[in-house]
Amino acid sequence: MSFYDEVMRELLLALGGALFLANGLALVRRRSDASRAAPRGTDSTDLVQAPLARTVTYMLIGLFVAAWALASIVTQ
Repeated sequence: MSFYDEVMRELLLALGGALFLANGLALVRRRSDASRAAPRGTDSTDLVQAPLARTVTYMLIGLFVAAWALASIVTQ
């Protein structure tokens, strides 16, 4: 196995882990973000809180990528 293959696996592990953890944090902070949000006009494109279905979907994708990368690192 080459150096670049190993680096690519490690980068995928880091990317999947970051995707999982960041969306997990958004899910945990979801309620407090909604309560702190100031009333905004209808022209704002910012979300008041993270959408539940999208956040959970991204968490599952991150978990899948991280698990696959970890399995690839371990079984080499």
